[in-house]
Amino acid sequence: MILIGLDPGLGCTGWGVIAADGNRLRHIANGQIKTDARMPLAGRLVLLDAALASVLAEHGPQGAAVEEVFVNENPQSTLKLGQARGVVLLAAAKTGMQVGEYAARLVKKAVVGSGGADKVQVHAMVQRLLPGVRISGADAADALAVAITHAHHLASRRAYGLDAA
Repeated sequence: MILIGLDPGLGCTGWGVIAADGNRLRHIANGQIKTDARMPLAGRLVLLDAALASVLAEHGPQGAAVEEVFVNENPQSTLKLGQARGVVLLAAAKTGMQVGEYAARLVKKAVVGSGGADKVQVHAMVQRLLPGVRISGADAADALAVAITHAHHLASRRAYGLDAA
């Protein structure tokens, strides 16, 4: 099964595509979609949507997972992150695939073993779980971690005879 993980952000959205065959995982691709802060908000959201549509069309994932929003101290930043996350969810949902959502602490716990892991630890474990991967940035590493978490979640559901939704 081909899965895509998405780490939403208005300035930079990370994406990572993996193949999951039971407990075996294989890296396919990863990257970051960056928008220019000088552009109007609506234009940045359109750019994010178009770039995601291109990534989704190129890799044809069968499932997607998105990291949930966390609340910043700055309400403006949280609002912009929420808007970018809405675009990310919509882009994935428009393809008709199921979209899983995971809290950052759950992703860290699934990949590193600790919900309090830092980005360096997540990056290192993603490299260990996907040997030979070349990660194009911290947001791409986070997106791959979300995809890995989703793969584990789906494998667990199948192991217990639950649907893979």
